Amino acid sequence: MRYYSLNRQSETVDFRAAAVAGQAPDGGLYFPESIPRLPTGFVAELPRLSPADIALTMLRPYVGDTIPAAELAGICAETVNFPLPVVPVTDRISALELFHGPTLAFKDVGARFMSRCLGYFSRHETRPVTVLVATSGDTGGAVASGFLGVPGVEVVILYPQGRVSPVQEQQLTARGQNIRALEVRGNFDDCQRLVKQAFRDDALRQRRRLTSANSINVARWLPQQVYYAVALSQWPHPAPPVVAVPSGNFGNLCAGLLAYASGLPVAHFVAACNQNDAVPRYLTSGRYAARPAVPTLSNAMDVGDPSNFGRILELFGHQYPVLRELLSGYTVSDADTTATIARVFRETGYVLEPHGAVAYFGLADYLRQHPEQRGIFLETAHPVKFPAAVEAATGQPVPVPAELADLMRQPKQSTLLEPEYDALRAYLWE
Repeated sequence: MRYYSLNRQSETVDFRAAAVAGQAPDGGLYFPESIPRLPTGFVAELPRLSPADIALTMLRPYVGDTIPAAELAGICAETVNFPLPVVPVTDRISALELFHGPTLAFKDVGARFMSRCLGYFSRHETRPVTVLVATSGDTGGAVASGFLGVPGVEVVILYPQGRVSPVQEQQLTARGQNIRALEVRGNFDDCQRLVKQAFRDDALRQRRRLTSANSINVARWLPQQVYYAVALSQWPHPAPPVVAVPSGNFGNLCAGLLAYASGLPVAHFVAACNQNDAVPRYLTSGRYAARPAVPTLSNAMDVGDPSNFGRILELFGHQYPVLRELLSGYTVSDADTTATIARVFRETGYVLEPHGAVAYFGLADYLRQHPEQRGIFLETAHPVKFPAAVEAATGQPVPVPAELADLMRQPKQSTLLEPEYDALRAYLWE
């Protein structure tokens, strides 16, 4: 498999080069030259396959010969060695719970796969790789956990000051070892802008081997296809589900659409957004316009100009009518998010967190208009990451899982950074 830049000003590369570079030299995102089809009989066989086998089958074509088959099998097994259950909430709506990994968030899947790939690629390198990543919440914690102690890899995480939850902040600042956190006086778009500028800085890249662990990196983005297939392996109904995805930088939804393009049966996709709704507005008007990010309860989705939407457009040949037929967009306010958490808890006992609530709201609205269908929404984080919002809506405290208790007692370690590239460059130049 070869990968080309969406800006089309760089040479094609293999999976190893794309994963190590993170972003193409021309500033574009890497995209596969062809979309592999799922093997004949794979979908029918899903209920009898393990998550590790599903991952290996789906990811092998993208990795090619850059990682030996036995090594890749081990990486896949370690990537999905925790439950990914589909849990019924109502008679027509189920949750795909993606928060049973080490940092209680869906990004554990992509971060674990990428960290192990980079660890393999770095075995014989004399210079360490610097993973430079911007986070709006869960990416930072997942990356910090996935790369903690990996030989030959340093991690620098940028996050917006005051705009991540206490648990999220602790997960990305209290690890120590090879993990460093930069607390940016700005929003996520500022963090992402700084990271993109660093990747365009030729002198800095000669000094440091930079790569990214955001979903702009193919090694973070591609493995997210796997849990869509794992969800279908548990789906008990003959008709395929509608799938609702809480969407911020759109890597998660883009992975689901890629799996669909490869042959995974999905009836329809719902892009559920908070007030940062550039894509729902595009799906209504056919015109894309980024806006400055605004803070919301579902902070990991506070992205005004989602990077991965370009990949979605590329996947569907920039054909608006085709994409509009497959994908519906929803804008969900904080008030509706809180009301959804409260109503679902009152009626079913199920505890949503804000991102899952946004997806639930969009799915429920879509199903009201399509009463013959059923659906799955992605519950992307554990409620304990957003205790204030959840407790206010449900009236119940959120217990802290045992695996978090020790981490929450560790001291925060971060460096304040102004949202200016010169400040980041000086930090990385040391």
